Amino acid sequence: MSFVRLIAYLPLVILLWTAGPQAHAADNEKVAAELRAIIDSGEPVMGNQQSDDRIVEVYVFYAADRSYKPLWVRDNGPKSKARDVLAIFHDAGRMGLNPNNYRVTELDRLMSVTSPRELAELELQLTRAFIDFGRDINRGVVLPKEASRENAITARELGALTLIDGAENADNIADYVKTLEPQTPEYQRLKEALASYRAIAGKGGFPAIGKGSALKPGMRDKRVVQIRQYLRLTGDLNPDADKGGDLYDVDLVPAVKWFQYRHGLTEDGIIAATTYEAMSVPVASRIRQIELNMERRRWMDDDLGPYYILVNVADQELKVVKDGKTVHTARVVVGKPYARTPVFSEKMKYVVLNPYWNVPPSIANGEYLPKLKRNPGALARERIRVFGSGGTEISPYAVNWSALNRMPYSLRQDSGAKNALGKVKFMFPNKFNVYLHDTPSKSLFSKDLRVFSHGCMRVQNPLDLAELILAGQGWTKERIDAVVAQGKERIINLKMQIPVHVTYLTAWVNKDGAVNFRRDPYKRDDRLAEVLTGALTDDGPLSVSSR
Repeated sequence: MSFVRLIAYLPLVILLWTAGPQAHAADNEKVAAELRAIIDSGEPVMGNQQSDDRIVEVYVFYAADRSYKPLWVRDNGPKSKARDVLAIFHDAGRMGLNPNNYRVTELDRLMSVTSPRELAELELQLTRAFIDFGRDINRGVVLPKEASRENAITARELGALTLIDGAENADNIADYVKTLEPQTPEYQRLKEALASYRAIAGKGGFPAIGKGSALKPGMRDKRVVQIRQYLRLTGDLNPDADKGGDLYDVDLVPAVKWFQYRHGLTEDGIIAATTYEAMSVPVASRIRQIELNMERRRWMDDDLGPYYILVNVADQELKVVKDGKTVHTARVVVGKPYARTPVFSEKMKYVVLNPYWNVPPSIANGEYLPKLKRNPGALARERIRVFGSGGTEISPYAVNWSALNRMPYSLRQDSGAKNALGKVKFMFPNKFNVYLHDTPSKSLFSKDLRVFSHGCMRVQNPLDLAELILAGQGWTKERIDAVVAQGKERIINLKMQIPVHVTYLTAWVNKDGAVNFRRDPYKRDDRLAEVLTGALTDDGPLSVSSR
């Protein structure tokens, strides 16, 4: 909407929302008159044309029953609420936000203005900044899809009028702001971790640890001194146990293993390449990592349900949560960097024992068609059969594969030991056609970084998960094993559908206070950081006209 259209539109808005005498307290009359003049004229005092939707919402707020009564200022200057909210903007970094997004430097200067016109413009600028701030802490600075097209989630959002009304009615603006933040312990623990890591940065950050060969318990090396210092700062090493100097002694081993646990590494106590790499990440990068994941937490609903499954793709882990307690965990294998597992939420509707595998077209064309061109019998050893459009099985030897550029048939792998889906799959229909399932490639679960699939999530010990999910429907472990042993596909519809939340979190804090970090296999942290850097709401310098 252009400003010309906005000016034409505003009188209609005001007529619809105002009626009766324009009465307001004497200490607001001059500023209120200026607010009305600004709104009637449609002057662009709140930003550029990209802000039109926000301008209309703000102008409607002032032109409604409040009769242009200001929220933040009086005729004699800013209210205490204005100073309180500006202090909150300055403290936005504590919530992982950039105070400059709310133009704090310019607002500081404007807090000393005195004329009614200047105060009216300050009023509108504070309102604009509060809407931006309220939306940012409530649903995130950017929309999930702006950070990645693979984020198929929609963040909740409060309307501008709701935010301003809340600020108007709040006895204490700081208390009101707390209600806008995510109301989850996971978010609050991240906020506390942010403060802790900023404190480390304030002390000079992490010590530099020199490169070298792997360190094992019992070895002496000058790097051990820096490693001890590092682990003291992160809380992994108790200072009372720090007496070994450059000796990698038995007291240091538990601290190294705990560090490895917090970073998703093999807990062997050997300080080799991956552990060195994790210790070499600067504290500024860890701070940014926490901030990025606070943003992701703002995208998520506070209430994920009384019973749900959470998959963290960055951690390659799954957990089942019931009434706030984790009742089951399992490692998972997720998509390769070129076949990334998306972020989404759906409901699990059924479980399939001894599933067939209907080969996706991308795999049929990219992997199996070249094999069939070389040898029409190449798929027989994998028990993959060829079917025509009518579902009729076709002999692979009856097809001239070399003449095909695209696979015109469907491929299906029979149940059995070689089936790519293993013995069970868990179905929650979604537009990406990815789901949880078993796998015959069990050795992959022992790796630290498990990014080997085509996008689906392979689950370790999947029959244990099936037993848990189906327990309420009379399915015992013995019954499940008996059906699996028969080798025939069996579909079991769930009486109670289970929410499945597929997330991507590279930092979080456990209930015990352990701050966890994970690698960023899909470079989604980098992308989110770039988007956030470009999401500043500053439309240029504020200006206060004299009149």
